[in-house]
Amino acid sequence: MNVPGAATDEILVATDQPVLFGNPARLGRRLRAVLAVVIIADILDLMDTTITNIAAPTIVRDIGGGESLIKWLGASYALALGVLLVVGGRLGDRYGQRRVFLIGIAGFTLASLGCGLSVDPTMLIACRLVQGGFGALLIPQGLSIMVASLSREQMPTVFAVFGPVMAGAALAGPIVAGFVISANIAGLSWRPIFLINIVLGTFGFLAALRVLPSVPPSSSAPIDGVGAGLLGGGMLGLLYGLIEGSTDGWTAVPIASMAFGVLLFGGFVLRQRTEVNPLIKPSLFKNRGFTSGLILGLAYIAGINGLFYVCSLFLQTALGLSPSHAALGLAPAMVGIMASSFIGRPLIPVLGRRLVFIGLIATLGGVVGLWTTITAKGTDVSVWLLAPSFLVMGAGMGTCLFSIFDFAIGDVAQDEAGSASGSLSAVQQLATAIGSAVVTTIYFTQRASHGAGSAMTTSLVVVGAITVACLGLVWLLPKRAAQEPG
Repeated sequence: MNVPGAATDEILVATDQPVLFGNPARLGRRLRAVLAVVIIADILDLMDTTITNIAAPTIVRDIGGGESLIKWLGASYALALGVLLVVGGRLGDRYGQRRVFLIGIAGFTLASLGCGLSVDPTMLIACRLVQGGFGALLIPQGLSIMVASLSREQMPTVFAVFGPVMAGAALAGPIVAGFVISANIAGLSWRPIFLINIVLGTFGFLAALRVLPSVPPSSSAPIDGVGAGLLGGGMLGLLYGLIEGSTDGWTAVPIASMAFGVLLFGGFVLRQRTEVNPLIKPSLFKNRGFTSGLILGLAYIAGINGLFYVCSLFLQTALGLSPSHAALGLAPAMVGIMASSFIGRPLIPVLGRRLVFIGLIATLGGVVGLWTTITAKGTDVSVWLLAPSFLVMGAGMGTCLFSIFDFAIGDVAQDEAGSASGSLSAVQQLATAIGSAVVTTIYFTQRASHGAGSAMTTSLVVVGAITVACLGLVWLLPKRAAQEPG
């Protein structure tokens, strides 16, 4: 519980958790420092989620790995992050958020060094998995510490800063990566996009060590490590089978991997029904609005993130653009995402779930525009002809990405809100992993037999069909979003 009007910068509330704020009307110096540390952590995550979209073709040319590495680059980080995100939050509650934050940012920084020094595809993918795992420790702690440090009066001020900075980081990630790769700093090609994390991570660790409050553990509940293991093993088995089978042929190994993945995933579902402290409360799935939002978010995010990855590959490998020019070619979509996020959020209470419908229609309009243009021009198309469709698609993406899950938890009970929000955040990351694997598989399979132009249009048709299916799920969402959005 926060105490508005407290005169000191640090007070101890009834829960024995320190809350940092001075005058509720303004942010104190200590709180601004805490906010800066949390922003650094989130920038690390956001940029490393998107940089491989641009970097993948260059990395493959340097260390090999072919189509398989391209698929894994997009899936490995998000897979580890999604599987362990809820566990990371629980670890912070049990062992102290400051301690787990420091472990997370230190591990993330070292894993980034491993990525930058990788000499072969296996080493790079292993380091990306480790990066995602430590990211799952890092991200929940920063947000929890920041929210616990604020009074209600300070929330609008902080999120007025936090939101634009995060949107800017998402926008800048691929663009910065493209220009860094094209600059070929010290002859290192793609490696500086990971090595830059050494500077950011070290600074963030030292700053966190100095300014983050020591929040006592708030829970002694056991953590379902077995459940997390079953989920991780199941997802890894499914993705490995899909990626390797579609790349090297459907031999016994990928088929067995997918079958084993399904078996482990079934074990995870059973575990959640019987575990006293499950990662996902089974009662949530009796809530029609939550279940519809989860399915809608999973399908939409998987499709649109996979398509975005494929668009980057198309611009570089089919149109012959450099990484920096490809990043600029995708910039209209990024601008659309950021603009619609700012414009659309105030409309949530006005339009209700119709806002999600509008976002899906805009996404579909952008997809149809891209399909029409590429069908007419093929690989002779210019980025200028694609820009309007990218902008419209981005506007739809921004509208949906910030609103779908807010509506999904619109009528979730208060005691289930934490589990619901954490589950949806994990699903968002898992959807990214699934989408990058599935849509790139479609693209490469079609490209091998019919060329890059046909591969791109086929990918657009698949994502368009997913978006149309999502339109029907909108009306199963709660009419109103959560009063305090997740």
